[in-house]
Amino acid sequence: MKLTHPGHLVGIVIVVALIAWALVRPVYADLPLMPWTAIPTVLLLAIGEGYSAWTTKARIARKPGTKPVEPLAVARLAALAKASAYVGAAFAGLFAGFALYTVQIFDRETPRSEFFIAAGSFLACVALICAALYLERACRIPKDSEEQD
Repeated sequence: MKLTHPGHLVGIVIVVALIAWALVRPVYADLPLMPWTAIPTVLLLAIGEGYSAWTTKARIARKPGTKPVEPLAVARLAALAKASAYVGAAFAGLFAGFALYTVQIFDRETPRSEFFIAAGSFLACVALICAALYLERACRIPKDSEEQD
């Protein structure tokens, strides 16, 4: 499996943001208020993936005090990281498109609060993408391990 290229993720964010902005424009008044709960939920996912990356990297490197990791578990974590990166990019684009629209009508109170929720959700998705990329790179087998065996 190849590593996820960050440029592809940026492209997904931009394309989805433009599509979301175009779709939100005509129907904004009919949409329900954006929930703030996406921010802590996505941040908890990012923290979990970051911690998993940190421990997996230490276990693969066979640092003292760590148990060896099973190869199937590493493969599952790599798949989780790749999926999280792409889904995080799609949702980051969705929140960015929503924020782009609400910043245009920032003088009203409701769009102002929704802008801050969308911007916070976007930042949480960026944190998830970073954690997913870190986890994906932590799942790689070090090149020196074959020479040591």
